Amino acid sequence: MERPSTNNQQPTTNFETIAVRTQTERTQFDEHSTPLYLTSSFIFEDAEDMRASFAEEKEKNLYSRFSNPNVTEFIDKIKLMEGAEAGYAFATGMAAIYSTFAALLSAGDHIVSCQSVFGSTHTLFTKYFPKWNINTTYFKAENSETIEDLIQPNTKILYLETPTNPAIEVLDLEAMGKIAKKHNLIFIVDNCFATPYLQQPIKYGADIVVHSATKLIDGQGRVLAGVAVGKADLIREIYLFARNTGPAMSPFNAWVLSKSLETLALRVDKHCENALKVAEFLESHPNVELVKYPFLKSHPNYEIAKKQMKLGGSIVAFEVKGGIEGGRNFLNKIKMCSLSANLGDTRTIVTHPASTTHSKLSDEERNEVGITAGLVRCSVGLENVEDIIADLKQALD
Repeated sequence: MERPSTNNQQPTTNFETIAVRTQTERTQFDEHSTPLYLTSSFIFEDAEDMRASFAEEKEKNLYSRFSNPNVTEFIDKIKLMEGAEAGYAFATGMAAIYSTFAALLSAGDHIVSCQSVFGSTHTLFTKYFPKWNINTTYFKAENSETIEDLIQPNTKILYLETPTNPAIEVLDLEAMGKIAKKHNLIFIVDNCFATPYLQQPIKYGADIVVHSATKLIDGQGRVLAGVAVGKADLIREIYLFARNTGPAMSPFNAWVLSKSLETLALRVDKHCENALKVAEFLESHPNVELVKYPFLKSHPNYEIAKKQMKLGGSIVAFEVKGGIEGGRNFLNKIKMCSLSANLGDTRTIVTHPASTTHSKLSDEERNEVGITAGLVRCSVGLENVEDIIADLKQALD
């Protein structure tokens, strides 16, 4: 890939230092903070420089659809955080997911995926990929022991999210990684909910990790973005696909996200601290039937979460009494928290999937992926936790 590396001025394995000190080489102006490189293209010294650059005999920025100093800095930070060899950044999280699959799959290939995946990913698997004779078989998060029974001779990819959206199920990455290696599958993990600060799937055998950087990586609801990192040979295929199809991240968004990563650890620590207190409060409320949060001891996969996650994350799922109407009534009574389809924001957000994002599914289809009638997803923000709890309490009361 024709993209010069960044200069990590303080080589280290410490997450916070990587986030702050991984920067693009300084220009002749000796700036302390990386500048914006708002340019569509780059120039060459002479014909030989141009020939060698396009022949990939030297690392050089050619065109911002291929690479850009701001985008390179962002990718290199995520690579170091996830323990990956290479990466490519995209305009959105779904562009990252689509491009990863499209680059690595051929007609006739088969995917084994956890059934609890983001709605647009599910649509790719069920509506669009079958047009190209690429089919998907789902396993339930609670029945992951059935995975090996679902693998076919043409299975190429094992795919999952953990924690899942929106039911907050936790899958055992180590066990999944062993299955993928045994059957020579490409193991892809959507690590959006955990971020590289809380969980590094590559440690457990993942070949590629994808993120919607729109969420906690940005953390302030400002930009759309996605990223895929992993093994160099696989990322090379993804890069070539994206270079020719054009879902590249903009330099401005990359600059914003690289700055966001400098505070990711601080922000996520506070998100998790608030989320655990919110989850503990919700468990005690009489109008809540069930609470799902990875670091609650009541979570069925608590031990797995403790093994592979640093903290429990920012998302709490809970069941409000009264079914769909109970969920809608809860949203109508919220005063401070935001009603939005986003998550991972500084502001606390609540959604009721059964009456909004998943309302077009049948009751049976929703139940299959853990979306019960009264399920509420709460993306816990950075407000004072007493204010968050007070708003949830008055809506539940």
